[in-house]
Amino acid sequence: MISTIHPIPAFTDNYIWAIHETESRHVCVVDPGDAQPVIEYLESNGLQLTDILITHHHADHTGGIQELTNRYSCRVLGPSSSDIKGISEFVSAGDTVTLFNQSFSVIEVPGHTLDHIAYHCEDKNQIDPILFCGDTLFAAGCGRLFEGTPKMMHESLRKLSALPASTKVYCTHEYTMANLQFAIAADPENVALIERTELEKAKRAANLPTLPSSIELELATNPFIRCSEPKLQESTHAHSGQFPSNDVEVFTALRAWKDSF
Repeated sequence: MISTIHPIPAFTDNYIWAIHETESRHVCVVDPGDAQPVIEYLESNGLQLTDILITHHHADHTGGIQELTNRYSCRVLGPSSSDIKGISEFVSAGDTVTLFNQSFSVIEVPGHTLDHIAYHCEDKNQIDPILFCGDTLFAAGCGRLFEGTPKMMHESLRKLSALPASTKVYCTHEYTMANLQFAIAADPENVALIERTELEKAKRAANLPTLPSSIELELATNPFIRCSEPKLQESTHAHSGQFPSNDVEVFTALRAWKDSF
């Protein structure tokens, strides 16, 4: 079983998530873009790396694979639609991954990149469902569209937002405050969003991570998964001068607005 999930800071704003097995010193890490902070964390805590989960091909999520696999005997799982070097087990939508005797389902979530996947655990032995979603769903935001289309990303976010509300969301960047600043601009009358901004501001002032989030919190405060809300339709209309006719057009306008924010 999984006991704890610990954030290992990397670069300027990445988190490499360390998933701890309950009854051993075994650890899995998610998206290790840099091997050194992982090695330091493992060695300072007497831990053994057994698995690596990869969500997509960007270097800040894959750059540490080779050094880690050279140093440790570990399994590396990643998207079958990619050519990421070092992956030992390719997975795709509908596959089930067993990690520390718990089952993770693989969800394809293209948009940020075409090969992007997420890992979701709703195991009966786990108190809350958990989601490792890379750069697709962020706290109060979503990833930039480097390879996919707005329609792709909108559909990917719909998949994730349909997961159980109690699902803990482990994305891989500390972008929360910048995302909240934009969310307030797009959805200024959202009381839950205003309250969240103050709570997250206090965490950052104390040098604490704002993550994990939850699907419930994102449904209440994340504009990119609230595209059917009339207030956001009005907001994108006021910003762009064009009234969106469907949710994909609302998402497209929000993403363009955020990119230039």
